[in-house]
Amino acid sequence: MSDSDYEADLTVPVSEHDHVQGPADAPVILVEYGDFQCPYCGAAYPVVKDVQRHMGDRLRFVFRNFPISTSHPHAQGAAEAAEAAGAQGKFWEMHDMLYEHQAMLDQGHLQRMAQQVGVDGERFKEDMAERRYEKRVRDDFMSGVRSGVNGTPTFFINGLRYDGRVDEAHLVTALQQAAQ
Repeated sequence: MSDSDYEADLTVPVSEHDHVQGPADAPVILVEYGDFQCPYCGAAYPVVKDVQRHMGDRLRFVFRNFPISTSHPHAQGAAEAAEAAGAQGKFWEMHDMLYEHQAMLDQGHLQRMAQQVGVDGERFKEDMAERRYEKRVRDDFMSGVRSGVNGTPTFFINGLRYDGRVDEAHLVTALQQAAQ
């Protein structure tokens, strides 16, 4: 990995506000700014899953919303749906469902996905109608802007932007180097 693989710092540190998988004391933190409708994020989704399996307890994975609504009209709604499910303890289940069904992110499908992951459907419907998580999504987005994110997916490894290839081999190598 060269110095050019890292170009910027993560300006908003990982906190209890974030959605995280993996132990708090993991030597490596991988932060993704993602858009649920972005085809590149969809392609990165199984790579991240493979990397998590490979790294095990040595990795803490963080997902932050970065919906690019100008290109992806359903991205904002999908991000809010993930947050609404998260409020009921089902963020990661909804995260996975959204990436696994990227072609079906309209409101009707979001409601069905929420029911499939086991959230209270009426509460979810009300949260979505009231746009209860719009600010949460905007806060994630603005933290990405402050960190120089201008496209998705954008990854940070231990607070430093990673601009290398997003395939399992390259990402695991970068993460293992960061763990040393």
